Amino acid sequence: MKNYSEDASRQYHIQVAQGEVGRYVIMPGDPKRCVKIAQYFDNPVLIADNREYITYTGTLDGVKVSVTSTGIGGPSASIAMEELYRCGADTFVRIGTCGGMQTEVKSGDVVIATGAIRMEGTSKEYAPIEFPAVADLAVTNALVEAAGKKGYPFHTGVVQCKDSFYGQHEPEVKPVGYELLNKWEAWKRLGCLASEMESAALFVVASALHVRVGSCFLVVANQEREKLGLENPVVHDTDMAIQVAVEAIRGLIQKDVESGK
Repeated sequence: MKNYSEDASRQYHIQVAQGEVGRYVIMPGDPKRCVKIAQYFDNPVLIADNREYITYTGTLDGVKVSVTSTGIGGPSASIAMEELYRCGADTFVRIGTCGGMQTEVKSGDVVIATGAIRMEGTSKEYAPIEFPAVADLAVTNALVEAAGKKGYPFHTGVVQCKDSFYGQHEPEVKPVGYELLNKWEAWKRLGCLASEMESAALFVVASALHVRVGSCFLVVANQEREKLGLENPVVHDTDMAIQVAVEAIRGLIQKDVESGK
């Protein structure tokens, strides 16, 4: 395809060139989290800052790794993954925030997604709706091992992905509220752990590109606990989820070296 970038050596949106990122990339939504994540790297360097995409590259255990923000939602996240892939990345960890859906999923907990409900639009332009949005097993196992090693409270399971934040939080005032409310109840009854906005797209795009991806989140709050009058503080510190992601990358590096990947 045509490269629309003014500098043809750089990807149009993320403004990164081949060789400037490692094969392992952590992907937060919020650009401001990039510098916080990069502080866990050795010798991090700012590579690019364009639109919602900020990229730092450093090393972990002597291996090149990167962090690139994606902005909010599947469209911008899929662009980041596509362009990072073209620059040499093949293993991704999405780190972000979510809202709990089951009452046992409490504020401040970590959720590790094994799969995602495709209640968004981006993944439909990559795969028929019958195709599942599933996380890579090796990345997921690395996240589980990392959370266990850190001793953090965590949950594993399916998350719901949507395109409308306010469709989740104010469904009753939306013209299609009847559908949003009914589906929300269905997801709860099926054991869906939490709601967020990027994983379904990333999981399906990764399948199309034949790369690895997993996701972990901080639970900011749980509106179902709120409805029941249960304790439900709002938590903003994503450091636990970041540490899980970084530790998971370390684990993946070690396993990949041992297996010769």
